[in-house]
Amino acid sequence: MPVFIANYTNRQGQAKEVRVTAATLALAKRDLRRSGKIATSIVPQPTTKAASNKTSPRSDLGQVLSKMLEARPSVRDRALFSNKLAALIDAGVPIVRGLEMMASQQKQPLFKRALTGICAEVNQGSTLGSAMRRWPMVFDRLTISMVEAGEAGGVLDETLRRLAKLQEDVSKLQNQIKGALGYPIAVLVIAVSVFLGMTIFIIPQFADIFKSLGAELPAFTQMLVDLSGLLRSAFSIYLVIAIAMAVYLFNRYYNTKIGRMTVDKILLKIPLFGDLILKSATAQFCRTYSALSRAGVPILQSLEILKQTSGNAAVQEALERARSDVQEGVSLSQSLTSKKLFPDMALSMLAIGEETGEMDAMLSKVADFYEEEVSLIVKNLTAMLEPAMIVLVGGIVGSILVAMYLPMFSVFQHIN
Repeated sequence: MPVFIANYTNRQGQAKEVRVTAATLALAKRDLRRSGKIATSIVPQPTTKAASNKTSPRSDLGQVLSKMLEARPSVRDRALFSNKLAALIDAGVPIVRGLEMMASQQKQPLFKRALTGICAEVNQGSTLGSAMRRWPMVFDRLTISMVEAGEAGGVLDETLRRLAKLQEDVSKLQNQIKGALGYPIAVLVIAVSVFLGMTIFIIPQFADIFKSLGAELPAFTQMLVDLSGLLRSAFSIYLVIAIAMAVYLFNRYYNTKIGRMTVDKILLKIPLFGDLILKSATAQFCRTYSALSRAGVPILQSLEILKQTSGNAAVQEALERARSDVQEGVSLSQSLTSKKLFPDMALSMLAIGEETGEMDAMLSKVADFYEEEVSLIVKNLTAMLEPAMIVLVGGIVGSILVAMYLPMFSVFQHIN
């Protein structure tokens, strides 16, 4: 009979471990509950070495790799889940039946396994929020906290609808940022690729022709020919290695606390892009905090969630300090004002919301305003970058063409 290893906390607050023999996981949990133990985790005991040898190491490796490559649900996927579950609950469908229906219709393997596991947990008596906590790769803390708040208040369907609206707004905001930043990066990559292709493959052909004709190359043409020779030599290998090392070292530095803080603060100071990042962070902060406040999530827990979902180290630091200040009795608006990070208008509306008790309504209006600002910045940025990128690509191609045609005048004079 299978053996399960369960971890639980006793009345003295000490972590304990116990082994339970039962036919299924559900029966093991039932036996634990009957003995007065509430398991924080329960997993099957690993099989013996002899039994494990029955499975092929190659198949085990394949299963591990396939699970690692499974796509995590996007914000849009979680929004669809929240919307569907809210509609099913509102229609009177039992939550277990609703989860079964969505699990059977789910195409993503990871999401499907999560919904199946959550359905089994809820069917055994667990709450939806606690069951979701076992799948951190699928559900973030924001989703879990709002679900738990909705269950505690008996308004799970309404909370799920608010959560779906929040996730849809966040997804829309993220797509706008990706569109604004992705366009110039894509065009820049194309421009560099065109330049390298023409320099490495086309210029040497013309250089050989001009050399056979005995033409004297102008300085600009000679510079491109020398650059082409340099890129075709072993120097290009060293250059690629140097760029790869620079990217690797930058990633290592950015993954440190100091490095990420430094880089994120610099990003906020970049003209246009810095304003875009700050306003999008402000819109996401206001929208998320409004939803959490309306759902009844405590302010300290809300600030912890906001810190984890901000996406910018400078914003995370401000929210962490604000959380400490709130614990000491300082109002959130006063604390954030002292950090001088968020826009004054957002902080003023936050202070009014605290005074009037209409925090969720005020912050929702602020989020609408800054989402419109982000949309306007994206449109203006795109309008400015499109002609600039066209000029850049045209300038690169035109410069190479001019460099190739200039020696022809010398060739004509030589022939005459």
